[in-house]
Amino acid sequence: MSEAQGSGTGEGSTQRLPVVERGTHPGAAPSPDQHEPGPPDASGSGRAGRFWSVRRVPAGLVALLLLLLAGAFLYDVAAVRAGRSALGWRRDLARQLAERPVDDTWVLVGAGVAAALGLWLLVLALTPGLRRVLPMRRTHPDVRAGLHRDAAATVLRDRAMEVSGVQSARVRMRRRRARVRALSHFRELDDVRADLDGVLDDAVRGLGLARPPAVSLRVARPGRKG
Repeated sequence: MSEAQGSGTGEGSTQRLPVVERGTHPGAAPSPDQHEPGPPDASGSGRAGRFWSVRRVPAGLVALLLLLLAGAFLYDVAAVRAGRSALGWRRDLARQLAERPVDDTWVLVGAGVAAALGLWLLVLALTPGLRRVLPMRRTHPDVRAGLHRDAAATVLRDRAMEVSGVQSARVRMRRRRARVRALSHFRELDDVRADLDGVLDDAVRGLGLARPPAVSLRVARPGRKG
């Protein structure tokens, strides 16, 4: 806050004095509002990734299948070690695997099914899932939020219905695009479309999504009855 010049070790040297803020005293504890972080950034610059599904049903099915297979083989091996003969299904399986050629139809079908199941499990493991939940902007590093597609579509439809001249509106929400189809029973279509463009743009920004979808708008007249 202030500097003083003195005759230090060198000519023209300066010595910086301690800075004292207004309203505080040296040695006093700082007030709480000096070190508290400000409010979270509401500018919408935060990014958020998609939510990952826990995949309970596929994981449960795979775990149950492995448990049954492992239990059956373990029981049969334990029975053989105890002096009993192996079960018939295991003897038949061993004989079929030893006798059937690699290009046999059933071998190829079994290999195809196993490959398809493995590919399916890999896709489930490497993709997030929860496609119907749209991630919202993160204004705080420890908080994540998502908005369901149906809820977002309802908000856009309600905002579209507030425009004068709109008789009905239908919204199909996707991850990257929102398709809006509106029917106008009076006013010029160009005027209704211009009002809808502004209202829907504001509504999309108000959703607070991390990746706001592009709006595809179509306005038409209702069909004649009879």
